[in-house]
Amino acid sequence: MTEPALTPSERSGIVRDGLAVGVATGAYGIGFGAVSVASGLSVAQTCVLSLLMFTGASQFALAGVVAAGGAPMSGAATALLLGTRNTLYGLRMAPLLRWRGWRRAAAAHVLIDESTAMSVNRESTAAARLGFLTTGGSVFVLWNLATAVGAFAGEAVGDPRTFGLDAAVGAAFLALLWPRLKDRRNVLVGVLAALVALSMVPITAPGVPVLAAGGVALLVGVLARGEDPTEIPGPGDVGGHR
Repeated sequence: MTEPALTPSERSGIVRDGLAVGVATGAYGIGFGAVSVASGLSVAQTCVLSLLMFTGASQFALAGVVAAGGAPMSGAATALLLGTRNTLYGLRMAPLLRWRGWRRAAAAHVLIDESTAMSVNRESTAAARLGFLTTGGSVFVLWNLATAVGAFAGEAVGDPRTFGLDAAVGAAFLALLWPRLKDRRNVLVGVLAALVALSMVPITAPGVPVLAAGGVALLVGVLARGEDPTEIPGPGDVGGHR
């Protein structure tokens, strides 16, 4: 059975919403560009991270480990741990979008919080695809442009400690975490993860405390396995940035 085509008003509404999310989210790339350069990465490395990794929380995590003097592998492991939620999104989105071959591979690169949220509740495949592509594409383009702007600006600043930018990674992570702390369980997980990380700082290499803190979240997820791990927050739920 063929689905009815989207009306012009439906298409324009989906595109308008997707572009609005793209503009609002993409602008945060300026912060990542500046933070990444302040952490010791070059402008080229910063831009490549946004181009190939393209998931904000993981990018900030990698920059944080590098800033603390951690090994690149520790940073990569931390980034990978934070990015595993995108795999769960894929389990929900694959049967909804119904793409195959290279289209599915290309869509996987822009499978982020925003593109998923803007397509998962659509009533048709056509609407879901349009919401996904409009949101994911606009975020990707604007995030990368903003990253380049922030990276060049950060390089022009010089020594980040002069302006207190050496604390920017921690501040950025706190900004990502704060919207999620309206739920009591999330507050408990955050407190426990912080305690675990702080206890390991004196005895482990940079990057390891973050991995250990992530293990706390994984443990809570296993204990709460009765809930749907692929559930996407709705308008009344607490959402997060990428």
